[in-house]
Amino acid sequence: MKLGLFLVLFGDKTFEQALDLAKSFGIEIVEIGTGNYPGNAHCNPEILLNDKNSLETFKKTLGKKGFEISALSCHGNPLHPDKTIAEAHKDVQRKTILLAEKLGVKTVITFSGCPGDSKDAKHPNWVTCPWPEDFSKIVQWQWEEVAIPYWKDEVSFAKKHNVQQIALEMHPGFIVYNTETLLKLRNAVGEEIGANFDPSHLFWQGIDPMASVRKLGKAIFHVHAKDTKIDIYNTSVNGVLDTKTYLDEINRSWVFRTIGYGHGPDFWKDFISNLRLIGYDGTLSIEHEDSLMSTNEGLKKAVELLKDILFKESKPKAWWT
Repeated sequence: MKLGLFLVLFGDKTFEQALDLAKSFGIEIVEIGTGNYPGNAHCNPEILLNDKNSLETFKKTLGKKGFEISALSCHGNPLHPDKTIAEAHKDVQRKTILLAEKLGVKTVITFSGCPGDSKDAKHPNWVTCPWPEDFSKIVQWQWEEVAIPYWKDEVSFAKKHNVQQIALEMHPGFIVYNTETLLKLRNAVGEEIGANFDPSHLFWQGIDPMASVRKLGKAIFHVHAKDTKIDIYNTSVNGVLDTKTYLDEINRSWVFRTIGYGHGPDFWKDFISNLRLIGYDGTLSIEHEDSLMSTNEGLKKAVELLKDILFKESKPKAWWT
């Protein structure tokens, strides 16, 4: 397994500076944002697809710094009911796929998206319960009329351009937010759909990441290393659904933490072991979004914990049996 970093953490630095910083922390491989929510500070597909010199400079910089790309990430909402937003996000996603083809990157990461409640909607509508039955009708319409047709087209486009894996991050607020919904879309549109497995979004939903890993198996294409701390005092009063700003840490039901500050080394050892059990031997890409800890300190602590427990060698031949 390789220790990676979602390079948007250093979005205020130049590409070379960001790679140098990643190297100084012991990072082995990078995930790079190409637009939409992550931004494109280091990798703008519009430029790289249309300027051969810029593309060559980008590739040479990666090579000079000793890095490969684990994935290109363009997390967005291509199903947004506002057509201006949807088309912009779709455009970035398509260009990211085209850029991945040119760079020989097999994995593109994004969100599944979330439509509104009808063709006339202005805002996304994420449904969390089946009753009153209006909600069930909305979910049915979102999947059958919007999500499945759209993702069938995207899978076809990705296959045509040699991108083998569209890794969807299971994130509340979008139609794919848990194990079941990821597999529902995969079964409907093709095995090119899989997971960018981020346990931080599963913890607060009450999902056991280990059980989810076992269920998803080969559908896990890429992994984010990010932690979440559940506040037992606040959840005891208010439950886990929480719309307060992430900066109101003391009153929130949960907050994102750096690796080890939501769940200790024993969890991460078990998590990595379960990934090996299902055959995943790819990247653990650190995504630092801990509002209680500086970028440098949070990344340093995450690297120190993961470096010590990541498997670096192949499974042994079982000489004892």
